[in-house]
Amino acid sequence: MTTKGIVYVIDDDEAMRDSLNFLLDSSGYKVALFDTAQGFLDALPGLVFGCVVSDVRMPGLDGIELLKRVKTQHSPFPMLIMTGHGDVPLAVEAMKLGAVDFLEKPFEDDRLTAMIELALRLAEPGAKNETIAQDIAARVASLSPRERQVMQGLVAGLSNKLIAREHDISPRTIEVYRANVMTKMQANSLSELVRPAMRAGMLND
Repeated sequence: MTTKGIVYVIDDDEAMRDSLNFLLDSSGYKVALFDTAQGFLDALPGLVFGCVVSDVRMPGLDGIELLKRVKTQHSPFPMLIMTGHGDVPLAVEAMKLGAVDFLEKPFEDDRLTAMIELALRLAEPGAKNETIAQDIAARVASLSPRERQVMQGLVAGLSNKLIAREHDISPRTIEVYRANVMTKMQANSLSELVRPAMRAGMLND
């Protein structure tokens, strides 16, 4: 039986590992489980190319530190980061360190499998990010100047109130702009807004 690819799951929660193992196995992936990030790093040199799905908060070496270590090894493995405490600064940090995407628990099964599929496709040798870049550029171009300001505030982790104060408009108006931004950027959550914002160069320090 041919598989869609290999997925390396890193999570210190045994129940989470088991459920991801079942989900990914039944979706046609070959799965390898690790209960620590260090265990994965130790095995990495001998591993066949695949997608890494790692929790962010783990005892010992956490997901952010893992991303840093994998980056220094110039590993081609695409990495997806999961967290039960999804917050924007963490998503930004993970993606600046090279995570392909960021998932907040609990997430939809098909959202995870779609992300893995995309991550593997993009990371394949010679994969082109051109189409994605063009798509994101078109979405950003559809924003009004005010919506763009609101989006920059959101991905910087500012609250509606702070954005309202900064641009001298009411928080209620910000809510309207915020809803427009989410729709136009096709994002369901703040962490989903971070990825296109980074790709569009809106998060440069």
